[in-house]
Amino acid sequence: MDLQFTAEESAFRDEVRAFLKAELPAALARKVRHNLHLSKEDMEGWHAVLNERGWLANHWPVQYGGPGWGAVQRFIFENECALADAPRLVPFGINMLGPVLIKYGSEAQKQRWLPRILDGRDWWCQGYSEPGSGSDLASVKTTAVRDGDHYLVNGQKTWTTLGQHANMIFCLVRTDKNVKPQQGISFLLVDMKTPGVEVRPIITLDGEHEVNEVFFTDVKVPVENLVGEENKGWTYAKYLLTYERTNIAGVGFSVAGLERLKIAADRMQYRGRPLSQDPLFAARMARVEIDLENLKTTNLRVIAAAADAAAAGGGAPGAESSMLKIKGTEIRQEIFSLMRRAMGPYAAPYIEAARDPDYGEPPVGPQEAVSAAAAYFNHRKLSIFGGSNEIQKNIISKMILGL
Repeated sequence: MDLQFTAEESAFRDEVRAFLKAELPAALARKVRHNLHLSKEDMEGWHAVLNERGWLANHWPVQYGGPGWGAVQRFIFENECALADAPRLVPFGINMLGPVLIKYGSEAQKQRWLPRILDGRDWWCQGYSEPGSGSDLASVKTTAVRDGDHYLVNGQKTWTTLGQHANMIFCLVRTDKNVKPQQGISFLLVDMKTPGVEVRPIITLDGEHEVNEVFFTDVKVPVENLVGEENKGWTYAKYLLTYERTNIAGVGFSVAGLERLKIAADRMQYRGRPLSQDPLFAARMARVEIDLENLKTTNLRVIAAAADAAAAGGGAPGAESSMLKIKGTEIRQEIFSLMRRAMGPYAAPYIEAARDPDYGEPPVGPQEAVSAAAAYFNHRKLSIFGGSNEIQKNIISKMILGL
């Protein structure tokens, strides 16, 4: 494929830049730039702006509300959003459930749920991980027992990101215990307002309420909320995970993060000169920049191949998404590590209140230092969620090397 943008693609990039300049609130961009807490209203507001423009579900088919973009247009859009400090979209409805429903859902499910994802009536969260069943999803123990026209769901999910805001959750549930683990799993849509659903917060070390545990006690779920066929959920789960892993690679966010790192390294002094001129630090920045340029090229190739496969009736990328996930998360973690190092002693963790711009006292040192430590530690999770990087290496070995 030609890795240079055409005149049409360059014009599209200019259109995206103009849109972001006009529609992205400056206060929201500042929060993103400095890794500050985003409220539910912040996330919903940006979701609504993109939906109004028709650019929200940019990888969905046109008949379901997508803009009809190609792979390069999607790459440009995501890259420009990251460079403009636009917030990351909450991915569970748009990037995860949406593609599964489009490929495997019934027509009634598509007509019911897809418009509600777009207009924000439903906030979805993901019910995959359980205590003892993280990367090994085939071992999930939450059960769904058929009882007439509904299922009775019992069990527990954990690390449920932003579940405190969600009104819907898509879950992997065990519907048959007498077959191989992968063959007895189903994909179920659950209304979180149903009696028997309980959400408990998990407060992380940085003081944030980002993740939760969700308990199900005799929760009645209509049979019509089963996606696809009973006991075929493992197939749908793997399809969803390829989208999640490609999204976790976060190429655009790494590009934006590297730009912020370069600015900080030029401003910070080390032994009487800019830190960017220190040979050891400059070498680490150069290495991560080289890796990122390679990742950008690989990402474009994978997206283009996936688009061609979809047009031909094929599926989502397999081993390629695992490759992107591994390298993408390693690069993002290295950028956060270098930013924390660049801030030196100023990166010492702050009390939580000091991260609020209305705290009343200016931060000690550069603004980037306020969240440097919290961002570094929070993003250590990147190499774990969506399937740990160790598991991804096993997937690559099996799919490509046949090991």
